Amino acid sequence: MVILFDRFNIPDDIYEIVFSTKQQAIVAKALVKEFKEHGGELTKTEMSLFATSLHEGNLITEIDEPPYIGKKVKLSYNKRQFYDRIITPMRSMGMIYLDLYKKKYTLSDEFSSELHKIGILWKKELQKSLGTPIKRRKE
Repeated sequence: MVILFDRFNIPDDIYEIVFSTKQQAIVAKALVKEFKEHGGELTKTEMSLFATSLHEGNLITEIDEPPYIGKKVKLSYNKRQFYDRIITPMRSMGMIYLDLYKKKYTLSDEFSSELHKIGILWKKELQKSLGTPIKRRKE
């Protein structure tokens, strides 16, 4: 998964940064809401039921996007694409974790840790090429 962003125009919504389309962001928000309603974890069966209800267009949720703010709407999203475009990227980035032994998905903060590691790698690269520590510009 590639995250492209303009540091001068970073959206306030993490989903808009991570996902390339509004529809993906809406589905990911609905998934995280489902996680939170289940104490931060979902079994593989619960995840499959969520994906199936999404696939069949039976998932009812609230969307915080105009013109739907405060209204309950039915969401529809292809089940295979849900796993390919939502679950797999969220797992690979560390936003969710799948414990194969317990057969449970859980919300994870590894995403934040990985972004921090990327920042450190960039600082090391700058020091390696310039030979001196980089000073932060005053803005």
